[in-house]
Amino acid sequence: MVHGLMYQGGFEQNFPVLAPAARSFRTSDGEERELPAWPETVDGVRFGYMERRGRKFLVVRLQFDEHDIVLRSPVALDRMRHMGNQRFSPRPTLITDACASALLDDVIECNPEQATDIALLINRVNQVRRGFVGSRLRE
Repeated sequence: MVHGLMYQGGFEQNFPVLAPAARSFRTSDGEERELPAWPETVDGVRFGYMERRGRKFLVVRLQFDEHDIVLRSPVALDRMRHMGNQRFSPRPTLITDACASALLDDVIECNPEQATDIALLINRVNQVRRGFVGSRLRE
């Protein structure tokens, strides 16, 4: 699977009002900007991140299928560990399973109270990976 990271606005201005299903963010000028569509190549977990003052980048959101989780405790992105040493870009950054797995491990560690929701998202990713597209086994 191919997973992705996408910029979703400045942290201080947008994180306090971030909610599941958000489709836009407020720029530093106060303008509302639509989030771009994810590239079709991203068929795995979509990680939304925001920039905190001082050029610190934090994952704030996980999305896959019907799952859309806003993290209670954002996770600082480590370019080596989470991005395979890629640079941040205005376009979505594509990451491997190994990078996504490391990032999900860190997300769970920082958000133990959301572990069940995150585990359900991961379970769904694994179902899709194995080719199980339904939500239940049918007789």
